[in-house]
Amino acid sequence: MQDDRIQGPQAPQDEPGAKAAPEAPGTHERTADGAPASPDKAPADAGEATADEAMLLAEAEAMLALENEVAALREETARLRDQHLRALAETENIRRRAERDKEDAARFAIGKFAGDLLDVAENLTRALAAVPREQVEQDDAVRQLFAGVDMIANQLQEAFRKHGLVRIDPQGEKFDPNFHQAMFQVKDSGAVPGTVAQVIQAGYVLNGRLLRPAMVGVAQGDPPSKVDTSA
Repeated sequence: MQDDRIQGPQAPQDEPGAKAAPEAPGTHERTADGAPASPDKAPADAGEATADEAMLLAEAEAMLALENEVAALREETARLRDQHLRALAETENIRRRAERDKEDAARFAIGKFAGDLLDVAENLTRALAAVPREQVEQDDAVRQLFAGVDMIANQLQEAFRKHGLVRIDPQGEKFDPNFHQAMFQVKDSGAVPGTVAQVIQAGYVLNGRLLRPAMVGVAQGDPPSKVDTSA
C-alpha cells in the first residue's frame, strides 16, 4: 500500500564538488592540553604585557627622577655647609682681629703722649751729663740741684717702664738695624767692628714695638785676618 503522507521539504544534500562553508575563526584552535582555545586570549595577553612594561618604565623614570633630586639636595646641603663653615671662620677671624685691635689700642694708646715726653727725658739726661763732676763734688748747691734733676729723670724713666716704655742705650752692643739708626762710622775707636761705638740719642720701645730708634755711630774696622792653620 502506497504511503500517501506528505513529507516536508527535505534538506538539500551537498552536491558533489560543493565547497564547505567557512567556519568561524578559532573554531578548531586548541590549547596545549587539547581544550578549545579562546579566540580573544592572545590579544589580551599582549595588552597586559604592554601595560606592565609601561608601569615598570614609569616606575624606573620616577626612581631616576627621585635619585637625581636626592643628589641635587646633597650637593646643595654640602654647599650650604661649606658656606656656613666659611662664615663661622670669617666671624672668628673678625672677632680675633677686633680683640687684637682692642689690645693694641690699650697697649699703644700712650704712644703719642710718650713720644712727646721723650725729648723731655733726653734733655734731662743731657743736662745731667753736662754738669762737671768736680762741681758736683765741691759745690753743695750744684750737688743738690744735680741730685734733684737726677731724681726727676729717674722718676720719669720709672713711669715710662711702668707703662711699657723702655729706653734703648746700646753702647757697646752689636748694631741692630731693627732698633738702631746708624748716623756715621767711627774709625779707630777700639771697639769691635760692627758694634755701637757712640750713642747720639737713645731710642725707646713701647711694649716691644719700636717707638724711636737709637741714633748711633758704628765702629769701623777691618775684619779679623784669617788664621793660617795649615802649618
